[in-house]
Amino acid sequence: MNSCNNKFMYWTLLTHKNWQFHIAATENGLCFIGSQNENFEELNIWASKKLPHHILIHSPDYLQIYTKEIVGYLENKRETFTFPIDAYGTDFQLSVWNTVREIPYGKTYSYSEIAERMHKPTAVRAVATAIAANPLLITIPCHRVIGKNGKLTGFRGGLEMKKVLLTLEKSQVECI
Repeated sequence: MNSCNNKFMYWTLLTHKNWQFHIAATENGLCFIGSQNENFEELNIWASKKLPHHILIHSPDYLQIYTKEIVGYLENKRETFTFPIDAYGTDFQLSVWNTVREIPYGKTYSYSEIAERMHKPTAVRAVATAIAANPLLITIPCHRVIGKNGKLTGFRGGLEMKKVLLTLEKSQVECI
């Protein structure tokens, strides 16, 4: 294969204070934020399923623009992100993730509220499944989606990571 046709996914391990997770980007934007304290295999498995023709390249320098904004968020100095994202999913997943991106910083919505905002009030389970497949933790803020009863429910990064992110945003929720 001609090297001009190669597609690349750049990755690094973001480490800041108590935080450690992998992030990755294509030339089009950030495409993956991993779970807290997960190893490289989490990213590698996701990449092989979603972008099998991309070559993974470790490049902290390439990811500096993303790292800077994410660290700003983790330091409570930033509520939104300005960098592009390159999300890979089905049309329904992308629609759900776009709806989740509309949740304001410091606020939480239930899975039912997300379904209602999408004008699909009976699709709560499908919405939950799409949220569980979110490859961009933090930037597609699925940590802001909680149970209808106000309690924390599943999160790819784990309930502890979800709780810490919500605490960072000063949301008061009860963990189940």
